Amino acid sequence: MIEGFSDMFGGALLELTGIGMIVYSLSQSANGFWNVRRGGFSLFSDLHLGPAIKLARELARDEHHRSGRSACVEMPGPASTIRLAHYARAPRFEETDAAVAA
Repeated sequence: MIEGFSDMFGGALLELTGIGMIVYSLSQSANGFWNVRRGGFSLFSDLHLGPAIKLARELARDEHHRSGRSACVEMPGPASTIRLAHYARAPRFEETDAAVAA
């Protein structure tokens, strides 16, 4: 089913759903401190908010530079998720040429 939607929207569904993007998230624990998570796993815990944000951004930036994949940092907000950082994959040379030609 996803393939059909992907064909209809020229692959835009993959970017909208975050498939292929590495997501680091912050979550607050019961004791009021913050955890840095990736997927379902806590990588670091019991941090104050400022250092947790700084560490998560550093992890995402390093992962992006190392792997070339898009990476972001998110945390829960009062109404929705807040994206604190986004390191996008650079477009391939062919994609850039197609955008210029259009």
